[in-house]
Amino acid sequence: MVRVIDRWQQRTPIAAFIVAIFKKFGDDSGSKLSSLIVFSAFLSFFPLMLIVVTATSFMAQRYASLATSIRDSAISEFPVVGTELTRTTGSLPGSGLGLVVGFVLLFWGGLGFTRALQDAFLEIWHVPHKKRPSWMTRLKRSIALITILFAGVLATVILTFIGTLIKNSMLAGSLGLAAAYVLSATLYVWLFWLLSPRNLRIVELLPGAVIAGLGWQTLQVLGIRLVGTQLRRSSELYGTIGAVLGLIWFLLLTTNTLIYALEVTVVYKQHLWPRSIVQPPLTNSDQAVLSALAMREERYIGEIVSVRFDASVTPNDV
Repeated sequence: MVRVIDRWQQRTPIAAFIVAIFKKFGDDSGSKLSSLIVFSAFLSFFPLMLIVVTATSFMAQRYASLATSIRDSAISEFPVVGTELTRTTGSLPGSGLGLVVGFVLLFWGGLGFTRALQDAFLEIWHVPHKKRPSWMTRLKRSIALITILFAGVLATVILTFIGTLIKNSMLAGSLGLAAAYVLSATLYVWLFWLLSPRNLRIVELLPGAVIAGLGWQTLQVLGIRLVGTQLRRSSELYGTIGAVLGLIWFLLLTTNTLIYALEVTVVYKQHLWPRSIVQPPLTNSDQAVLSALAMREERYIGEIVSVRFDASVTPNDV
């Protein structure tokens, strides 16, 4: 029965493409890559919030409404934990030392996050170790990624501020939502272009980047709804622990969305479908992926890995 389904999906383009995405996610150990990114992002989150809270506390001394708007808009990027933070940040005073500590911790945690993100892109694109960027190039890209992060927060603040100037209406809400989607897609296009191999054009990265941007905004909307129902009860029962678990859950979902969006880009660009569910026999795409996985382990400039497949193997041999 599985082989019947396998033959059907290989003959059906849409089904074959979807199966190829999930197969490649497994081949690349996508869950492991996602977990490493989430761990690093979790360490970067609290220094970022410390900077936001400290800076807005200074600002609140003269511009209280603007400071509140900036704080709420930045924290709203993480709706699962944002409500817990907005209840507790009001008592935190502004401190120059806190601002300095926040920047130092953010830079340290941000380097770990960007390094994990770069490694994920290199693994999924099957870049051999001997051709991967140098330490200095990685550092430059890490700084660029942190800049993207700040640009996203700043752009969100600007959109929120503009929203406060416009009266509440269905048209204003629709335009604001559309602007948020365009902003997210733009930032993800920049991220995909920065971390993908240099021989790719932006138009080739556009589908995956758009999917990632749409996924981010959609998860934010779903996160707000979830906070309003289930996680609010959990927060009342478990306090801060419930909020932390919600944050990890939210980061895991968004990271998996990013990884799958990247897999869509790679599978489409390299035409890695159809894939087989049961082997043997292997399809041409199966052989291409397995060969790339083996050659990805080339570490020395003079090391050459070659792959061959035994065509005499049949299903009866398994």
